Amino acid sequence: METAQNGDFIALRYSGYANGELFDSNEPENLKKLKPDAEARELIIVAGKGMVVPGLDRALAGKEIGKQQEIHIKAIDGFGERRRELVKTIPLKVFTEKRISPYPGLVLAMDDMVAKVLAVSGARVITDFNNQLAGKELKYTFTIVRKVTDEKEKAEALFLFTFHIVPDFSIGEKITVKGPKIIETYVRGFSGVFKEMIGKELAFELKEKKEEAQQETTAAPSGHEH
Repeated sequence: METAQNGDFIALRYSGYANGELFDSNEPENLKKLKPDAEARELIIVAGKGMVVPGLDRALAGKEIGKQQEIHIKAIDGFGERRRELVKTIPLKVFTEKRISPYPGLVLAMDDMVAKVLAVSGARVITDFNNQLAGKELKYTFTIVRKVTDEKEKAEALFLFTFHIVPDFSIGEKITVKGPKIIETYVRGFSGVFKEMIGKELAFELKEKKEEAQQETTAAPSGHEH
């Protein structure tokens, strides 16, 4: 019986429920209920490294590969308890200056956070910056599909988690990221994370715009069918 351990890269299929209602999934049948046109893909994470909510993260170690599991998580181990200080009264003009007409139920990004308008009263807008799942007990059903051993697949998963994109990269003694100067700071900042989880540091290689354009031209279709 093969099991997952903390530090393993694993591919996960899961569905999350709050108050019995599905809120997230990458399992084909459940994903269709949330986003009919979305393509179901495995979520690749490192077990025990905080890449999913704490309660789910702690539940992964020791679980059998390929066997469906079900766990129940208290709010504090999910998206946290609701915090009163995150419900704020904001002047209406803050919204109108950005050409936004707030109304109860409106969800928008403010101050790098997701906020929900609770009420509009005169020139005041009561806005909730709590995660919409804060304070709720959760249930997850999940299956650890496989352990991930391919270095390229591991690197892509870490890039998505840290950079939120997969940059142009190659793997040798180090993982070399190629791109514009602006991403060098990210490369240096996350090099330690890659060293810890994959065993290889990140390196940066400047790619000029001319070089990018040449590569795009080379990669362009020639018009011949194969």
